[in-house]
Amino acid sequence: MNWKIVLIGGVVYYAAQWLVGMVTGPLIHNGVLVEAYQATANFWRPELMKKPPDMAALLPMWITTGLIGAFLSAAIYDWIRPALAGAGWQRGLKFGVIAFIFTVVAILGFQGVFNLPLKIWMWWSIEAAAYLLIGGVALGWVAQKLSPAKS
Repeated sequence: MNWKIVLIGGVVYYAAQWLVGMVTGPLIHNGVLVEAYQATANFWRPELMKKPPDMAALLPMWITTGLIGAFLSAAIYDWIRPALAGAGWQRGLKFGVIAFIFTVVAILGFQGVFNLPLKIWMWWSIEAAAYLLIGGVALGWVAQKLSPAKS
């Protein structure tokens, strides 16, 4: 396990996804899905249903869980990176595709449990594709800089 990739790569992966979220959040969550969220208000944290939503109350949890997930993702990337071919960013993109496929599998399973509109699942999938692919490219690029993999 390359701890530089796990820690530094994890932070870069998280930061890239955070930046994507700065674009997708207003478009998807505060735009396209507002009515769907209002129609399913009982599913969401009370802080999100306030007018205006109390995002600051949730930031500590979001940052903590996001970083934990990013460090775990970077560790998995470091583990499977030798099986991926190409330049660093290409390996990262391939990792992003793998992560997206697993996300779709999870979404399909959760869709059978949670009674949320298909519109929500579809837009969450689109957003996941954006942040997993872009985050993967960033992770692959920085991992190659920190510890070059053989092409």
